[in-house]
Amino acid sequence: MENVESQGHARESQSAGAQLRAAREAAGLSRADIASQTKVAERHLLSIEEDRLGDLAARTYAVGFARAYARAVGVDEKVIAAKIREQLEAEVPERHETVPSFEPGDPARVPTRRLAWVAAAGVVIAVVVLLVFWSSFLSPQGALPDLIADKPAQTAAPAASAPPPPPPAPTSGPVVLTATGDKVWLKVTDGTGAQVLQKELAKGESWTAPAGVAGLQLRTGRPDALQISVGGKPLPPLSDKPELVTGVSLAPADLLARANPAAAPASTPAVTGTGQPAAPQPGAAPGPLSTVSN
Repeated sequence: MENVESQGHARESQSAGAQLRAAREAAGLSRADIASQTKVAERHLLSIEEDRLGDLAARTYAVGFARAYARAVGVDEKVIAAKIREQLEAEVPERHETVPSFEPGDPARVPTRRLAWVAAAGVVIAVVVLLVFWSSFLSPQGALPDLIADKPAQTAAPAASAPPPPPPAPTSGPVVLTATGDKVWLKVTDGTGAQVLQKELAKGESWTAPAGVAGLQLRTGRPDALQISVGGKPLPPLSDKPELVTGVSLAPADLLARANPAAAPASTPAVTGTGQPAAPQPGAAPGPLSTVSN
């Protein structure tokens, strides 16, 4: 009983650093083990064990590191913290330092230097973003229009909506001859006078002029029953009555010029003066439907 009491008194008479070192050695731990467990540098642990509390950064760190050390070796941290405060007061009796409300009881919870740099960088980025947003969206100098700029004294009245112009007439395209009556006789020759076609077209029957033959000319006795179209556009009939017409150029430009009075007149077909369909010339009378090539 006396030994236990003597050990208790001896422990109470020890300094905080000596008590912590004895507890560490009794547990078979090194300072490196304590540093790894508490995240406190070994040099700070050595300063606490040797009671060199002035080597630590501040009083709060001395108390916090000592409490973490005490928890690691199984010593009452409140007792150790009280001894540390007593030692600090004894070392600087004339200094009355106001104890802050925060004491780092667990150094692992103290922000690291890397975390502090990351936080500072975040603040800088936030400030830059705010400045960019202000200059781009909130700055009155860059967003408001010029309200006093010179403007025309009068504004033009809205023009009346004009109807869209008609689509331009085709200037080329296939020439198609279509019979609108029965037995429409026609003859087509080329630029050399050679016969290209001679036949009677039934009602609704069509013939397309070959595109590769130059100088095609038409001769027919029923211009009133023959519909001519260029590029799909129907043209007015060559005549409104049955009569013999000759020398009608089947070139698309000539046919379009004939249909358009403003255009240059094309060659006028020869028409018999009787007003009746002239009989075909010998050798050109309508016969069996046939096409004659050069």
